Amino acid sequence: MVDVLSQDEVDALLSAVESGDVGADDDADAQGRVFSSWRKGEQLENVEVRPYDFKRPERVSKDQMRALENLHDNFARSFGAGLSGFLRTITEVKVANIEQMTFSEFTHSLPNPTSFNLLSAEPLEGNFCLEISPLIIYPVIDRLLGGSNADLFIPQRPLTAIELRLVKKIVDRASTSLQEAWSNVALITFELEDTESNPQLVQIVPPNEVVVVVGFELKMGGRAGTMSLCIPYNVIEPVVAKLSSQTWAAYKRSRGDELRHQVAETLDAAKLTVSAILADTTITLKELMDLQVGDILLTEKPASTPLTLVIGDKRKYIGSLGRYKGNRAFKVKRPLTSKDRI
Repeated sequence: MVDVLSQDEVDALLSAVESGDVGADDDADAQGRVFSSWRKGEQLENVEVRPYDFKRPERVSKDQMRALENLHDNFARSFGAGLSGFLRTITEVKVANIEQMTFSEFTHSLPNPTSFNLLSAEPLEGNFCLEISPLIIYPVIDRLLGGSNADLFIPQRPLTAIELRLVKKIVDRASTSLQEAWSNVALITFELEDTESNPQLVQIVPPNEVVVVVGFELKMGGRAGTMSLCIPYNVIEPVVAKLSSQTWAAYKRSRGDELRHQVAETLDAAKLTVSAILADTTITLKELMDLQVGDILLTEKPASTPLTLVIGDKRKYIGSLGRYKGNRAFKVKRPLTSKDRI
């Protein structure tokens, strides 16, 4: 369709509204249903209209949103494991939701006061925001100071200087896990730059700038709270093209290869029991009781028949016994196959 309507088209639409053929505020049209329109006096059928909210434009595609969700799901597991070791208690962290919104909507949805941390993201220009709810940050601080979290009162005040130093240790661990999670997309170094208690005082981007907000749920013992990671679109715009399902599939493959390599390195030092079977035979219990030193057990296996090497309880190789540098040795000739009857 043309971008600008002619006067005839405007008159046709106005007359259609007055006659009731087209509603001035039709909910069905807002939902993207089919309606009739006029262009140059001709009636066009099956024109679909889709709603678009200019206040909340979606600049990150659904494919990239899924990649971001998977990426931060790995971050949540890594951060939860690190936090459990640091606090010496089981701490669960998982992704609760992910959505696009404006920065002003994000800041207005947060409590005041709260723990609002600005993270630098070198070499990207700008900051990420990591907000940790007072409902979980105060129990964490209480845990670090030796408390039991029993009947803990959640104060409605900004964090003190001592509490800020303890929170920094938590944020530093989150930054390390975040850097590891983003390593396949870009080599980004996250560091705590500043901490604020009132989110309304922070303006790292314009209020109407699009941000991606990843919501997390934190659980520690009987306590639970939320954590939010705000990612401004203009900060990740240089690397947003790398966020796709194909990129994430490659990341998972490389991650799987890395894990297999780590497991293989650990197993390399594992000790196994190795033994060579000379022959198998059967005797009676009386013959066993009558055995004396020097007795010879006869088997049906010829002395020239190759021997079997057993690793653990599995028969693996065929070979022969010998001597090497004064020690008994087993020379491997080939792997054992299903056709071997040894």
